[in-house]
Amino acid sequence: MLSPLFLNDVAGSEIIVIILVVLIFFGSKSIPGIAKTLGKTLYQIKNASSELQNEIKKSGFDIKEDLKISNLIKEQQEEITRPMDQVYSEIENTMHYSSENISTEKIIPEKKVVIKEELKPTTKKAEK
Repeated sequence: MLSPLFLNDVAGSEIIVIILVVLIFFGSKSIPGIAKTLGKTLYQIKNASSELQNEIKKSGFDIKEDLKISNLIKEQQEEITRPMDQVYSEIENTMHYSSENISTEKIIPEKKVVIKEELKPTTKKAEK
């Protein structure tokens, strides 16, 4: 049988003495009122503590939803990489299209001759 913690070392005769002392000080008419008040107080304390626990849990979830650190990191990463990807693709397109029509001029100072050479792109398509 489980007993409350404070009654572990109290014997039956001691409980009877405590009840008699309470009857003598408060009287038999006021004991039900005291018990009722004590019960309401314990009920209110229990409800207040459970409400407090629920509020703490709710605020913890709200903070997690507000922060969403992983989503913020992903958004920032996308904002940074999007322009970089555009620049990369523009550079790649420029290199691809301009390398097909590049010509160079070599000037030989002694002969004062200009030699034009066509540069051909060294892509995999050109090698095959």
